Parts: sequence; C-alpha cells; structure tokens
Amino acid sequence: MAKSVVSEARQIELAVELIELGARLQVLEAETTLSRERLLKLYKEVKRESPPKGMLPFSTDWFVTWQPNIPASLFIQIFRSLTRHAGASGIAAAVKSYRLYREHVELRSLEPVLSFTRAWTLLRFFDAKLLQTAPCTRCGGHYVVHALELYDDFVCGLCAPPSRAGKTARDTAGAAAA
Repeated sequence: MAKSVVSEARQIELAVELIELGARLQVLEAETTLSRERLLKLYKEVKRESPPKGMLPFSTDWFVTWQPNIPASLFIQIFRSLTRHAGASGIAAAVKSYRLYREHVELRSLEPVLSFTRAWTLLRFFDAKLLQTAPCTRCGGHYVVHALELYDDFVCGLCAPPSRAGKTARDTAGAAAA
C-alpha cells in the first residue's frame, strides 16, 4: 500500500504541534505514525536540540498530591467539556485542552505546573481507569483522585490545604530574616 503524501503531511504537522507544546518523544511515537528516526530529526529541527531522555511519568500519585492536583483537575475538566460539548476527541482534544489550560494559567501570570506530557499521561491514566474525579463536599468542584477508593466525605486541597501548604524554603528564609 502506497503512503499518502497528504496523510504524511498531517502526521508531520501533528508532530510539530506536539513538539512545540513540549511533548516528549514517547508521546510523539504513540500519537503519530512517523518512524522514530523521522521524529528524532523533526524534534531536532523544531527545537534545535535533542529530545530529553528518560522515562515518562508513570505514577498516579503525582496527580493527587496537593499542588499538582488543582491544575490536573482543571485540565481534566477542560478536556471533558471539550469532548462532551465541542465534539473534540483523541489527540486533538488533548491539544486543545492543553492550550486552554495554558491560556488560563498565563492569564493569571502563573507558571504552568502541568506539562503537555503530564497532561497526556493523565488522560492515559483516566482511560485505564486508574484515576477518576470526586466532588468536594465543601465547594462542589471535581478533583482528580485515585480510582476505586471511597470518597463520601472528600474535601479538596483548596478547601482544606495541608498545614505546610505555601511554605517553601524561600518563605521560611524570608520570615527568619525579618
């Protein structure tokens, strides 16, 4: 079967978009039909550097810890809204959701906690039913939690932040100097 030039061009366009969003090579391999060699060349051409090495994030625990839970929950709600109401699906929905997440964060002059690769991994964990959302009994928002656990009285990290929340080494040093 002959390769379609148009199909290959769409795959290259998708790969470039994912690279520009910060996707790791493993994400590109999973979401495109391009060869690893082709993706390496493309990555180097777009980023002007080799792709980072190492494994992808593999633990669900990162998403349910206090600080990453809020952006992860925001991203998954954006994704769900786009797939339910805007007809988006697959990698296109992930890209649109991540762009909206970044826009939301940048409008508030915050640093994005969630990278594209982490957002993509989060979606994979939801697909595998390792993570789900649970409503907060205080604010009613839906937050990322481990699947198959009981959450009858779940309270989110915004309504009940951990005692050390917001206390960084820099804050502690600043308070000691004052």
